[in-house]
Amino acid sequence: MILDTLGNAARYKALHRGFAGAFEFLEKTDLRALAEGRHPIDGDRMFAMMVRSRRKGKAGYVLEAHRRYIDIQFSLSGMDTIGWRSLRDCRKLKQAFDGKVDYLLYADKPATWFDLPPGSFAIFFPGDAHAPMCGTGNLCKVVVKVAVKWR
Repeated sequence: MILDTLGNAARYKALHRGFAGAFEFLEKTDLRALAEGRHPIDGDRMFAMMVRSRRKGKAGYVLEAHRRYIDIQFSLSGMDTIGWRSLRDCRKLKQAFDGKVDYLLYADKPATWFDLPPGSFAIFFPGDAHAPMCGTGNLCKVVVKVAVKWR
């Protein structure tokens, strides 16, 4: 997992061939004008999900993990609170892997919680179980999904 601000995105572009395009999308797109839902960036290799939601706190958290996509979660407004636990430490499988939505769910407790303030991003790799959107109040965020296998 990586946590940083968009101003430091250049530090991470070399980690994956798709990251340069993902950060370019976040830096150059009028994100607030995006409708809620899925937006293509590079076919199935990379797309963005605009999320606008009212959150209800940590009580209903569920740890999720992905196999096919890396998440770059970028907060536009509102404070997102996210739980994290290394996938290798997860033991309580709640839902087996669903390839259609690319996630598996765990009932384990997060090892740590952190806030994702506006202008910040978190990168979650396949080894990162995460429980996003666990703060309170309104949230507007963009999740860029970058294919692990970049063909």
